[in-house]
Amino acid sequence: MPAYKIKHITRYTYASPVIDCTNQIMLYPVIDDRLEVKSHEIKITNNPDIEVFSDYFGNKVGAFSVIKPHTELLIESTAEVITKPVLVPMDEMSAEDQWQHLEDIKDGIEFFDFLKQEPFPSATEAKETLSEVVNLAEKPLKNALVLSEYVYDNFTYQKGVTSIETPIAEIWKLKAGVCQDFAHMLLVMLRMFKIPARYVSGYICPKESGVRGEGATHAWVEAYIPFYGWLGLDPTNNTIVTDGHVKIAVGRNFADCTPVKGTYKGSGEHTLQVTVHIENGKPRAMPAPTEVPNYTYTVQNKEVPINSYRKYLEIQQQQQQQQ
Repeated sequence: MPAYKIKHITRYTYASPVIDCTNQIMLYPVIDDRLEVKSHEIKITNNPDIEVFSDYFGNKVGAFSVIKPHTELLIESTAEVITKPVLVPMDEMSAEDQWQHLEDIKDGIEFFDFLKQEPFPSATEAKETLSEVVNLAEKPLKNALVLSEYVYDNFTYQKGVTSIETPIAEIWKLKAGVCQDFAHMLLVMLRMFKIPARYVSGYICPKESGVRGEGATHAWVEAYIPFYGWLGLDPTNNTIVTDGHVKIAVGRNFADCTPVKGTYKGSGEHTLQVTVHIENGKPRAMPAPTEVPNYTYTVQNKEVPINSYRKYLEIQQQQQQQQ
């Protein structure tokens, strides 16, 4: 069984000292019948206490505060895990029975959140296009795989053209993005054809190089397959989720699964750097702190302080008003 050591470093640096920094972290590998956690340690600047709880979707969440003035916030998560193979669905029931099952469960509390469509101005155009590849006489699993393959074949994996706030309409127009965008697109497509789908945040741990999304946090989708359960689909790599995927959170979308988010008092000017380092098999030396991060995001705003959590709430309110 594959064994991995995953080190996830999140570093915030501020232009001037900040205080009352309160954060939520979703960095805990999900323990289930296909993943065993041998060890997991989280280190944070000033060593605050972490309050751990489960959210609405069953994710393990940590919350902490750093009250004293500081110019850097460093969060280091180090996990050693063992993964097991995924048992794919036997898919023995008829297509008619499976689609009827999806119809029967659509209003159930476990599923209705994962069938709700977000505002998408190009929905009619997209459904007409996708109807050429989707065949509802086939089983839901077959169609889910077809849609995942469609995203892989028709969207270009390209960094820097989107952000976490890029709407689905723009992703559809660009036909480009990264793993988060591929997952976002597949979510919309599956729900469009009444297949429950949820967003997954985690890591991809390749046995060899060349896999899209390696060396950073990764995103994929879980589709609900009748009489089987949730099955992971990775449209970025056009594959069913394997023993190289490590899940840390699930939700309706990225906002439900953000690895680190929070708020603080102080200047809005700051830089976020994220580094993910994964070792396959026997761990080698971890990267030096000065190693170039996988992801860097800088906010340059010297005059107007910002509250990242308030900004998140404003975005949520805007989306609700559009619904």
